[in-house]
Amino acid sequence: MLLRKENILIVDDDVNILELLQRHLQSWNYHVFKAISVKEAVTILRDTQIDLLITDLKMPEVDGFELIKFVSEHYPKLPKLVVTGYPSVQGSLAAIKSGVVDYLTKPFTKDELKSALDKSLVTSEVQVVPSKNSSEEKSNAYGDIIGNSEKINDVIQVIERVKDNKATVFIKGESGTGKELVARAIHYQGQFSRAPFIAVNCGGIPENLLEAELFGYLKGAFTGAETNREGFFQAANGGTIFLDEIGNASLTVQSRLLRVLQEKEVVRVGATKPEKVDVRIIAATNSELREMIQKQTFREDLYYRLTVVEINVAPLRERKNDIALLVDKFLFKYGIEYKDRFLKITPEALEILNRYNWPGNIRELENIIQRAVIMCDKVVDVAHLPDHLKHSIAFSADTLVPLKIVEKEYIEKVLRATGNNKTKAAGILGITRKTLRQKLDH
Repeated sequence: MLLRKENILIVDDDVNILELLQRHLQSWNYHVFKAISVKEAVTILRDTQIDLLITDLKMPEVDGFELIKFVSEHYPKLPKLVVTGYPSVQGSLAAIKSGVVDYLTKPFTKDELKSALDKSLVTSEVQVVPSKNSSEEKSNAYGDIIGNSEKINDVIQVIERVKDNKATVFIKGESGTGKELVARAIHYQGQFSRAPFIAVNCGGIPENLLEAELFGYLKGAFTGAETNREGFFQAANGGTIFLDEIGNASLTVQSRLLRVLQEKEVVRVGATKPEKVDVRIIAATNSELREMIQKQTFREDLYYRLTVVEINVAPLRERKNDIALLVDKFLFKYGIEYKDRFLKITPEALEILNRYNWPGNIRELENIIQRAVIMCDKVVDVAHLPDHLKHSIAFSADTLVPLKIVEKEYIEKVLRATGNNKTKAAGILGITRKTLRQKLDH
């Protein structure tokens, strides 16, 4: 067993079972998180570092199998223990194939639970990260990073190299490509995952406040400084600080950052005595820092200190074979959040998503899927995608689109114009109602 006590998430719609499991686990000094639905469980998984998942299989709306599938895809290192009152050979086999370590049938004894718990946690301790050529790589997930493209595999390989040391890392990529996800993966997939991770958007804090927020200040250092306060660097001591949009930092802040990198110490605003800090710095930007160096708005010596290890995150248009995986992730996330169910997408809608150029990258894709989930019932179709996206595909000079996509879009446009009057729409289109129904069904 590990020296530290693990965080265990238990998921069951039976409150009595949750309380029983909680009592047993707390008697063994584990930290316990409870969820009565898959929706609650996904929220906890997004916000908390969990070491073991214990879940029931039969639950309303979204069942435990869908949760196991989600965890296997998005948190492949997380061990899973199933506890259920509906045992079956098929269920056991399906759970084992999904990476479940053990399978308990209700009712169970405290000793049986402890044995399964120890087995699951020991399994989590001996897990190894597969090599790039391993078949296990097909999990398509690394922390919250989703994708199986060569560009994403290259990013993951660099993360593997740096996650267990405190070398300074510089992440470059367009807005919306997931630079913070990469920073979080470096921190949470490595040996310092229990230490603090502090994310700072340097472009979101006014220039005159950024210095004080980063390094802290003493009482009376400036108007409004009514008490002594630690900065983000002190809060991140022992862990990682992620400085997003570092190009927005003033030359004064850049000078102070250089001191942190060189001397491993910070000086609060209004103070003279330095404080030692042990912090890994990960910086990111979508700006061209070399151009800023030429314009003398970014320090060249700081640039070389920050770029010990560089990671380039490719835009979504250069890794389109990852789109389907990302769509599945967002469909699950927002399907659970808004509909309490696992949603699907039609091939026609996915085809449009694959052909779009994604200037807003993953952030834009997530926004579009979120909207589509709100608008649909059980399946996301072409009609649930925004018009600007469909039009950019249909009339792009360099894109060849299947006729059925353009045809279906036009039919839906006519239906909207006629108030969904199928007889009137069929007349405008010059087809019968039967043909119209057939085209809508395909």
